[in-house]
Amino acid sequence: MTRPGVVRPDQVGYAQLSTADPTRWRATGTAWAGLVGPTRRRATELADDAAALRSQWSGLAATAAEKQVSDLRVELLALAPVAIEIDQVLAEFAARLTVARARLAAAVTLAASVGVLIDRWGRTSPDPSRVPAHRAVQTVAPVTTALRDALDLATAADREAAGRLDQLTADAESGWLSRPPAGRPAPHSDPAEVNRWWNGLSPAQRRWLVGHEPELIGGFDGIPAAGRDQANRLLLEVRRAALVRRWEELLARMPRGPAEMVGLRAVEAALSGLDALTSRLASPDAPRTYLLGLDVGGEGRTVVALGNPDRAANILTHVPGTTSGLHDATDDLGRAARVLSRCADLAPGQETSAVLWLDYDAPDFLHEAAWDRQAHAAGDALHRFQEGLRATHDGPAARQTVLGHSYGSLVVGGAARDHGLAADALVFVGSPGVGVQHAADLGVPAGQVWASRAPDDVIRLARSPGELARHAVLSLSPAAGIIGLLTGDDDKRWFGRDPAEASFGGRSFPSGRYGHSGYWHPDNPALDGMARIVLGQ
Repeated sequence: MTRPGVVRPDQVGYAQLSTADPTRWRATGTAWAGLVGPTRRRATELADDAAALRSQWSGLAATAAEKQVSDLRVELLALAPVAIEIDQVLAEFAARLTVARARLAAAVTLAASVGVLIDRWGRTSPDPSRVPAHRAVQTVAPVTTALRDALDLATAADREAAGRLDQLTADAESGWLSRPPAGRPAPHSDPAEVNRWWNGLSPAQRRWLVGHEPELIGGFDGIPAAGRDQANRLLLEVRRAALVRRWEELLARMPRGPAEMVGLRAVEAALSGLDALTSRLASPDAPRTYLLGLDVGGEGRTVVALGNPDRAANILTHVPGTTSGLHDATDDLGRAARVLSRCADLAPGQETSAVLWLDYDAPDFLHEAAWDRQAHAAGDALHRFQEGLRATHDGPAARQTVLGHSYGSLVVGGAARDHGLAADALVFVGSPGVGVQHAADLGVPAGQVWASRAPDDVIRLARSPGELARHAVLSLSPAAGIIGLLTGDDDKRWFGRDPAEASFGGRSFPSGRYGHSGYWHPDNPALDGMARIVLGQ
């Protein structure tokens, strides 16, 4: 392994940063991650070979050969999380390099606007034709500072990536293996406690846990995104095999009744969704995807981050609503990605991460969505996840925004009300109510509860049971009842007051006429609104 090559011994230079290509580092990392599948398949083949040897060969030579094959298999299995870690290191280096280049571009734009010249070594000077001598120092200083900020970030990123790769090289030379650590945190432990336990382990012990106990590590809030991602990626083939077995069992049942057919179609949809998610995980496209949770039971659950939330200055947690599941996880991830892309447009000099949090059993049908049981059951898990983001974050605390769409807004509101959320802002779009009557009941900073409702969003019909009864009594005909529902100006939704109305006490942002699921349409002003809230603008 070699250290990233955009650095001089002292500092990244202006010319080096201006010509650096982050996509090359991202592609190199993806190539490393691509070794995981072949490596693990070869380890399985070696296990089969060892079994064949035992049945056909005996004696001292056979014992020695079996040990050698076994040791090689262990080494191959230990390489898998390392290959994923290298991908993480290079992806994070590429991400920080992208931010540094954005800051450099902003410095160059500033220089051009105020009359400052930059030579090929990055040295600054006033343009005498535009800047009077008595204003030279104060004109040049902001440009010099902006350039230094960009170069310092690139230098820090390069040194960190090189150090992490050097450590992996040293670990490879000394051997990957380690004895398992003693003790494990109890399930559902406080994320801060889990994080202290994790930080007390050696890199070799962490690597052992990822390789040998991925089910434990992959789902623990309080373990950094890098460790959880490694563990969950190692489980991808196991999870897919479980879905295939379930599909085969349902397919084998003859005759198949309606329930079996529904189950068969659901498993097929989940398999398709898992394959789409696996494809996104393998993509070299930025930002890198971190798999923070995966469960193929029921409709399927997953937690996926775009960009490493432990490194980001801003984090969006997106909670989807009714009918969400593994079958359409990439669609929901795409919505989070559009907010992230708009954040990059508005603030290219900042690192932002977007997380799809689908770690709850979302309602499948409208009659299920009429009750808060599933939202109530999700509250503690969302609370612990947000606490985990706080516990694992590197450097200054990130700005954390939690967004709930449709029934997901009730999940967010209920979690904030019953458990508290580590969030600097809450956002509700297309909400049927959030389980409280006023923004102050949600426990976030004043002025940081936001909501939007499209003029043509059918959620407008989700009036409270009392309001529906009132309209039914007052209406002289079914048509009049429908008109009353559509034109009424009351703010009572099924699960409390409409958070987009002034009486709720929050703040609103506009949406165009794009329906219940169109808040993320590229032309909808709601997309800008969500991005600006995430950035704190």
